[in-house]
Amino acid sequence: MEQLSFFQRVYKVVHQIPYAKVTSYGAIANYLGSKGSARMVGWAMNASKKHEIPAHRVVNKKGLLTGKHHFQGTSLMQQLLESEGIQVIDFQIQNLEAHFWDPHKELPPEI
Repeated sequence: MEQLSFFQRVYKVVHQIPYAKVTSYGAIANYLGSKGSARMVGWAMNASKKHEIPAHRVVNKKGLLTGKHHFQGTSLMQQLLESEGIQVIDFQIQNLEAHFWDPHKELPPEI
C-alpha cells in the first residue's frame, strides 16, 4: 500500500472540513501527529492550487486569513467564507469558536 506524503495527508483532512466551518494550520498538524508543523501545513495550502480542496477554510489560530494572498485577488478567501455565512472583518473571522472545526475531535484517528 502506497504511503501518502504529508501534503496529501493535509489535503485529505482539508477535504473533510464541513461547509461553514474553518480549522487552523496547527489543528491539522496536530491531528496528523506533527504538532509544531503548522508552517508545513501552510506550505501544503500554498501548493494546493492543483487540488480541488476548500483551502479557504484553513486559517491561523486566531482566525486571521493569513493565506488570503494565495487566492486570486486579495478578497476571494473572505468572499468564499462569507458566502458560507461566516462573518469576516478586517481579514479576521468573527466568533471563531462557533465556526471552528477540530479534526482531532471530529475525525477518527488519522484518516
